[in-house]
Amino acid sequence: MIAYIRTLAVKKNQWLDAESFSDGVALCQMIPGATAMQTAAYVGLKTRGVRGASASFIGFGLPAFLLMMAFAVLYTYTHNLPIVGSAFSGLQAIIVAIVANATLSFGKTTLKDWKSFAIAAGAALLFGLNVNPIIVIPLAAVGGLLLLKPKQPTPHHSASAPQTPSYTKPLLIILLVAASAFLLLFLFDQTLFGLAVLLVRVDLLAFGGGFASVPLMFHEIVEVRHWMDSQTFMNGIVLGQVTPGPVVITATFIGYLSGGPLGGVIATISVLLPSFLLVIGISPYFDRLRASPSFNKVIGGVLCSFVGLLLTVTIRFATNVEWDYAHLLLAGGALMALLLKVDILWVVVIGTIISVILL
Repeated sequence: MIAYIRTLAVKKNQWLDAESFSDGVALCQMIPGATAMQTAAYVGLKTRGVRGASASFIGFGLPAFLLMMAFAVLYTYTHNLPIVGSAFSGLQAIIVAIVANATLSFGKTTLKDWKSFAIAAGAALLFGLNVNPIIVIPLAAVGGLLLLKPKQPTPHHSASAPQTPSYTKPLLIILLVAASAFLLLFLFDQTLFGLAVLLVRVDLLAFGGGFASVPLMFHEIVEVRHWMDSQTFMNGIVLGQVTPGPVVITATFIGYLSGGPLGGVIATISVLLPSFLLVIGISPYFDRLRASPSFNKVIGGVLCSFVGLLLTVTIRFATNVEWDYAHLLLAGGALMALLLKVDILWVVVIGTIISVILL
């Protein structure tokens, strides 16, 4: 998706140059949230300010949101049908392969030496012992600060720095509106207020892209609050892979099943708004942050921890699948296809067809 955004923004429409776009991608990879959505917001920010960022962010996420709401409605009425049960039974095995592939991809780019492996292993052990990720992630950050070598910052032309405006006023307006909405939820619906606060926290901790939100949501929604069982959560991940957006859009599914259409809307806004605001707020100060060795080591430690968290979630997802030859075939074939860079949408679509036939 980032490559496609680059083509539209840099080559086709020439909204910004290649160097500025690369800076935006680096920024979005460094802060928590869905990287592709944040990159779209960054392009809008550099092109038309906060209004442009809002238009880009909403435009990028709206199709996925609408599709996920439709899927959630259909799911509530059809998930007990035998053919739908067969499809999701096979797709749960495929989700194990998808999360395993995410773990491998995350690990390949993040784990560079025994120290980074040690942080990832420690995070996996703690999460495996049901320690809250909100505790695991700060511990990993401290580990990164103490153990890791800082990344060398990418050379950047300082001449462009004075041209970066501050967005304090629109940020404060958005924060005021959001705070007012949270206050209304607190006063009138404690359940939706709790859902909103939870998903804001998930987004603020999901360093490394949308898949980093999976272990956080799984822990809070399935293991702590028991709002749904693990198989239903996995079905939400499946539907999140079918939509043309980040996997974090699974929050819409969770919100709908927890609080109906309004729950779906609130969950979506809550899981996306913090990372949107981070792009706007941090963009003027990104060069300074990127040049900080301590900041880079902390982020490195946090990213290592998500390799461990994803590994543990892969194992927990696997324990919820009723394994037989058909499920093993689906999972093995899906993992092989993903390792060969087959588009994940085709993996899910073909997997659905095979699941209906075999199961």
